[in-house]
Amino acid sequence: MKLIFAGTPEFAAQALQAIVDAGHEVMLVLTQPDRPAGRGMALQPSAVKRVALAHGIEVFQPATLRDADAQARLAACAAEAMVVAAYGLILPQAVLDLPRHGCLNIHASLLPRWRGAAPIQRALLAGDAQTGVCIMQMEAGLDTGPVLLREALPIAGDDTTASLHDKLADCGARLIVEALSRLPLPAMAQPEEGVTYAHKIEKAEAAIDWTKSAAELDRHLRAFNPFPGAQAQLAGQTVKLWAASPCAGNGRPGEILAIDRQTLVVACGEGALAIRELQKAGGKRLPVQQFLAGNPLRVGDLFTAAG
Repeated sequence: MKLIFAGTPEFAAQALQAIVDAGHEVMLVLTQPDRPAGRGMALQPSAVKRVALAHGIEVFQPATLRDADAQARLAACAAEAMVVAAYGLILPQAVLDLPRHGCLNIHASLLPRWRGAAPIQRALLAGDAQTGVCIMQMEAGLDTGPVLLREALPIAGDDTTASLHDKLADCGARLIVEALSRLPLPAMAQPEEGVTYAHKIEKAEAAIDWTKSAAELDRHLRAFNPFPGAQAQLAGQTVKLWAASPCAGNGRPGEILAIDRQTLVVACGEGALAIRELQKAGGKRLPVQQFLAGNPLRVGDLFTAAG
């Protein structure tokens, strides 16, 4: 098929690669403008742009799709469908109406649960037992369109946002290729019950509230791994906690109850966390034994909330 693809991060790049590998003709790739990144803050292309350039596909990086010139450029492609995955711009109705088969969105949740920007993190924070991918026919509302294909995946007890992202990216890439091969597909309207919204993740949310239960904080650490990292204060310094598991324990929330070579056991509002990996501001992620070598701690020391 003749396609337009719109997306920005690695989740979308994997889908673009799968579409190219399946033999579709991608006429144009839309992605967010290059952003400064790294120590030198040099402009960096998005993951999608890198894939597009590697295949010699024309790249378009408009600030908006609401102006007539941008819409005319899309219309000139005469695409049969437009695939959208984590693009970052709102598609106005004029754009949604351009392709013969409309615009198909790859969404990383089981709609109508977790419509919006951060479905992977929100599913982990909520303790959902499963998530998945939906291929949705886009309409003007926020992730409200009918679903063409869906596939559920279990959320493992040790899944982080990073590991779950990779599973869902694989699933999304496979599912969009299947959907394109079967168009037109019957569309199933989303039920009115069960709607939740996955609001954008804010850095301030990463602060650990030690009065919460160990089970909640375990999900908290996994949801904010790799970004922005769950944060606490220890001896006046910000520390990120990367790996832990709930365990038995009782004490003041944030109090270190036990120390050994593999773990720091820290009391929570209910139960305790056995922490295995930490990182000081400006430092590297370290297992407990290496962290303690440069940061001696004692039973009774106290983690507090960051910020």
